[in-house]
Amino acid sequence: MANILVVDDELGIRELLFEILNDEGHAVELAENASRARELRQAGCPDLVLLDIWMPDTDGVTLLKEWAATGLLTMPVIMMSGHATIETAVEATRIGAMAFLEKPITLQKLLQTVEKGLSRAQTRSAPPGKPTSATGVGGICAPVSSPEAAAPPQAAGRLPDEAPGLQRFTFEAPLREARDAFEKAYFEFHLSQENGSMTRVAEKTGLERTHLYRKLKQLGVDLSKPKREVE
Repeated sequence: MANILVVDDELGIRELLFEILNDEGHAVELAENASRARELRQAGCPDLVLLDIWMPDTDGVTLLKEWAATGLLTMPVIMMSGHATIETAVEATRIGAMAFLEKPITLQKLLQTVEKGLSRAQTRSAPPGKPTSATGVGGICAPVSSPEAAAPPQAAGRLPDEAPGLQRFTFEAPLREARDAFEKAYFEFHLSQENGSMTRVAEKTGLERTHLYRKLKQLGVDLSKPKREVE
């Protein structure tokens, strides 16, 4: 599983890419503009970025230049556009983009390009003796910093029993079942922490509210509790 950041101002495209990449087993974060993409890049370590060129606040090529100039272009970036010229695509490639996808993007082309990008990320291994990132495939961004992440693994591949609000997991389950179980516990935990506020949970998890509702329904999370706030 890889961490993929999708940056596109069109809600329909964000939703489509989220569904496709999520079904492939990846963790997907969504940004509706360059400003949000900057926040997510500063806060996290994506293994790959799908970046739209034409956006209302800052275009994708300009954002790509910013990341390159500030040392944040440490991950493969795939540019997307339905109206870009050849010159724009060439410029993006020169700056550091690994590929360009023309909209509408076919499923086969998307998955092939993403797979190629993640394979490239894996080759950017950490220096000898250095641990790789605990959340990504490339191990080239932020090191583990939290005490929980740095703690030794628990016996039998299960989360500690004392972790509040979390159910126990087993690594022996099929991947999809294990992922669904974790995601359900993850969202239930955040709903509890935010007193059921869907708005705050959406902001904290980086999901659009529509995606959040859909995901919670898909996972079978109970939204009928009186404590839940639906703004």
